[in-house]
Amino acid sequence: MRDNGRVRAEYGDYGDFQDLVDEVSALLGAPATLEDRDFRLIAFGVHDSDDDAAMDPVRTRSILTRQSTAEVRAWFERFGIARATGPVRIPAAPDAGVVRGRLCLPVRHAGFVYGYVWLLDEAEHSPAQLASAMAVAARIGERLAAMSQAGAETGRALRGLLTAPARADRDAAEDALRLALDRDADEPHALVCVRAPEHSAPGPLPGLRTIPSAAALARVPERRRGEVVALLVRLRSLQVLAPARTAAARLLDAVGSPGVVAGLSASRGSLAELPGAWQEATAAARAAHAQPMLGPIAKWSNLGPYRLLTALPQDTPPDPSVAPLLTPAHQELAHTAEVFLDHAGQAGRTATALAIHRQTLYYRLSRIEQLTGLDLADGEARLLLHMALKAARL
Repeated sequence: MRDNGRVRAEYGDYGDFQDLVDEVSALLGAPATLEDRDFRLIAFGVHDSDDDAAMDPVRTRSILTRQSTAEVRAWFERFGIARATGPVRIPAAPDAGVVRGRLCLPVRHAGFVYGYVWLLDEAEHSPAQLASAMAVAARIGERLAAMSQAGAETGRALRGLLTAPARADRDAAEDALRLALDRDADEPHALVCVRAPEHSAPGPLPGLRTIPSAAALARVPERRRGEVVALLVRLRSLQVLAPARTAAARLLDAVGSPGVVAGLSASRGSLAELPGAWQEATAAARAAHAQPMLGPIAKWSNLGPYRLLTALPQDTPPDPSVAPLLTPAHQELAHTAEVFLDHAGQAGRTATALAIHRQTLYYRLSRIEQLTGLDLADGEARLLLHMALKAARL
């Protein structure tokens, strides 16, 4: 524990916050912790293992889980830390899990709070000491503001590339994204599409650097649905997609909206290929909504027949022979047909899956043939019906 302070998490690419946190600790003679405005850990100060006072339960939890509980956050925010421009003293609150008092140094830049420096410190300090500590907090604010601006730039550039209507627009957007990504531009990437259920939208987006391996994050308009979320993820190699799945899981947790799913593209080696990757990611997200077994994170490579079906225009009408089966009055028959075909036309397995008698199944199948005019003993007829039913899910 004598050198426990090298926690850079997702913020390490933008400078060593640890040195600044240690500087505050040295100025005020107490262990310091730096969190962003959402109370997620960025860095924590070095302390001696014999210093029991430094191991406050709230501080320990923040270090181990990289976040604070909602109760602790609510207690701290009662003291106006989000509006404060100077040090704030916060008393202990055992009921909220805060067993020791704190000194909070708001981390601000250009009138906006970007985070907080916390010290387990109930001692009095001179105005000069506090002024020096606040000066360090201001330097931290400058760096966090630069990070926020960089994240906004990459997000705008990514959205521009994915929505560009013409080749010239795509080329300009690609150049802008390359400039925003800097040295990450030539790394392999994958795209994640996060999609909410119909008539809703994904919740508030987290900070870019709270998602591991994230290179850009943006809301993207989607025809007929409002918005989806695009996440560009850096990969270690074209063959290893695991970082993208981890990033997608983290983003789904952060968004926290019910029914939200994610689609994951195949990897890409150049920025020019990202529009194609976006088509894969959005198709995978559509399939995850249509077939819950594929989600909540659906990979393009695992979609099976949905890879073909998602390539169809979204306003493609159903096949005329199958259309009567897709009306609300025949939902049960449509479900029976889909389960029957999912089980390769095996009547025994289908009846078991539907929990009905086999004679009931035969009656329903005859009704399906009457409605559609299709002979379910014919392979091509079964193929048409099966694909039409799956397409209807989309």
